[in-house]
Amino acid sequence: MKAVVIGILPQERIRERMLAIAKGEYKPKPGEPKIWFTSMRSLAEVLSDENRALIRIIQEAKPQSIASLAELTGRKPGNLSRTLKTMSNYGFVEMRRESRSVRPIAKVTEFRIVA
Repeated sequence: MKAVVIGILPQERIRERMLAIAKGEYKPKPGEPKIWFTSMRSLAEVLSDENRALIRIIQEAKPQSIASLAELTGRKPGNLSRTLKTMSNYGFVEMRRESRSVRPIAKVTEFRIVA
C-alpha cells in the first residue's frame, strides 16, 4: 500500500490554500499532502499507537463486521464504531455496508507527515 502524505498547517492557512486551489490560482504538486490537520495534537489523537494498530489488524485479519473486529481487539463496538467513523472521515479506513453489517477496510497503512 502506498503511503499517504499528511500535512499540518494552521486552519487559516489550510483555508487560504483550498481557496487558491478552487480559484485556480494554485495547483497542488504531486507528493503534496492531501489530508490536513491543524496541529500535531489533533493528528496524534487520530493516529495514536492504538489506532494505527487497529488499522493493521483490519488490514491483516480482514474482519467481516465491526462486531467481529470488536472481538478481535477486545474493544467495545460503540467506541470502535466511533473511532472507525473518524478514521473513515480522513480516508484511512473505508466502511463498506454489506447486507446487515458494516465491514471496515483499511485504505492506508503507511503515513508520511509534513509539518
